[in-house]
Amino acid sequence: MNATSTKQDIDHLNEFLRGERAAVETYTQCIEKFDDPQMKEELRVLRTSHQKRVTQIESRIRELSGTPDASSGAWGSFAKLVEGGAKVFGKSAAINVIEEGEDHGKNLYNDKLDSLTAGTRAFMIEQIMPEQRRTHDTLAALRRRV
Repeated sequence: MNATSTKQDIDHLNEFLRGERAAVETYTQCIEKFDDPQMKEELRVLRTSHQKRVTQIESRIRELSGTPDASSGAWGSFAKLVEGGAKVFGKSAAINVIEEGEDHGKNLYNDKLDSLTAGTRAFMIEQIMPEQRRTHDTLAALRRRV
């Protein structure tokens, strides 16, 4: 792997990492909106999945001798702003914000996949993307219940 492709992998992985951090932040805010213990637990499970992906992506970046971004970046700021508005509108709006983030993550992974090196692509396909699909599908089912 040459230095250019390694840097590109690290850049893309950091973009994914910022999105995963934003997801954790947004799930945390959303969980606070619900009183139903079952709904709170299901949202916690989804948040834990995103927290696990944060750890996995950080590890992959370090394997490539990169430095993981520490913040959620612009998407996290946007998610906080939208979530702040969702607090005024209620639970359904909060779930919709999370679902938009899940859509964004799924699309981002798919859009960037072909530009990754073989090793990082395999990491994404085997470890990250299956969980992203699972959280996306689970959240869609939860949204129908709200």
